Amino acid sequence: MDLNTIDIPSYEALYKHLHANPELSNLESRTAALLASHLSNLGSFEITTSIGGHGLVGVLQNGPGKTVLLRADMDALPIREATSLPYASTLTQSDVSGVEQPVMHACGHDMHMTCLLAAAEVMLKSKDVWSGTLVVLFQPAEERGTGARAMVDDGLYTRHGVPVPDFVLGQHVMAMRAGSVGSRRGVIMAGADSLRIRMFGVGGHGSQPHRTIDPAVMAAHVVVRLQSITSREINPADISVLTVGSLQAGQTENIIADSAEIGVDIRSVRPETRDKLLASIRRVVKAECEASGSTVPPVFTMTRHLPNTVNDEGMMRTLEASFAKHFGDRYDRDIPTTTISEDFSVLGTSVGRPCAFWHWGGIEEGLWDQKVGEGRVVEDVPANHTARFAPAIQPTMRTGIEALCVAALAFFGGGEKVQSRM
Repeated sequence: MDLNTIDIPSYEALYKHLHANPELSNLESRTAALLASHLSNLGSFEITTSIGGHGLVGVLQNGPGKTVLLRADMDALPIREATSLPYASTLTQSDVSGVEQPVMHACGHDMHMTCLLAAAEVMLKSKDVWSGTLVVLFQPAEERGTGARAMVDDGLYTRHGVPVPDFVLGQHVMAMRAGSVGSRRGVIMAGADSLRIRMFGVGGHGSQPHRTIDPAVMAAHVVVRLQSITSREINPADISVLTVGSLQAGQTENIIADSAEIGVDIRSVRPETRDKLLASIRRVVKAECEASGSTVPPVFTMTRHLPNTVNDEGMMRTLEASFAKHFGDRYDRDIPTTTISEDFSVLGTSVGRPCAFWHWGGIEEGLWDQKVGEGRVVEDVPANHTARFAPAIQPTMRTGIEALCVAALAFFGGGEKVQSRM
């Protein structure tokens, strides 16, 4: 199997187009249409669109054998890009609530899509070395944690007739050295939960705070108090994160509002830790509202849940052997569990199928090596979900294509090495 049988420069151009034309979660219509057109031009793929929103699947039948699903996500983030790249996004888009937002592929989903399309072409042109059914799935709304579930609930494996996979595979480009690949057995990505909390006060004139119950002050106390949960209530050996990502109270300087709302995000691995975090959040908020004199109970609204991403041990044994053989010392089979979260595994666990997920690097090698040497990786290397994040196109793209093809071959039973000019 040879990557040089495909036109890599055309995929580089496609990547730049996707990067410059991002779309927010649940609004990926133009992106999905472009992907469907590309798959259609390849021929041989049976294409189904509009699954769970803008979800898209291509199925390639190639004789008897296992069914392997490869997944990429499509949506972008409400971030104003600051990379200064010639193909940087300058777009804005109204989100699902009608608010105009800047849009950027700040998480690498543009690279995910490009690599999966290229891998689909490589696998199509290499049908003589494998047998089975290849499913390539492009998922919407990963950033909201709803896309995978929406596709399954919309009848991905029933009404739409997509073959139930024997193996579900996925990958994510990360702030790691470009050309590197990393995985681990068991939990590779923590679960996530998000909630909105509305607190109620008594509004009034900014000059007469004694006649009010100020929800802005109440919310400020809550935000500070919440920070002690992970540091003082959770075992340091447990993976846990609590972040207040938004705080809204009032519209102008001289009016004390009637209410305030905060957005909270937690990450955890153990179910007991998740339960403890959620219970402690409720306790703290209720207590601070009471201490502020609020007579109306706070309202808690869960907005998002992403499960742990758990790599099947049996699948990982197979994948580790193939990755080690192909990538050599560029492959690390024991990277740390990350608190970044994914809904990828829903595509497998919903039908009782095992999953395997890995990370690969997108930071230009020279920059990475320099910052490692200086001890300034955290300070100076742009991470996912930041305005300066953009993978180095190469060798990131080739590595991502190779990883998908090597993994697919491993589970189709092919032992052929994927060739590439790295």
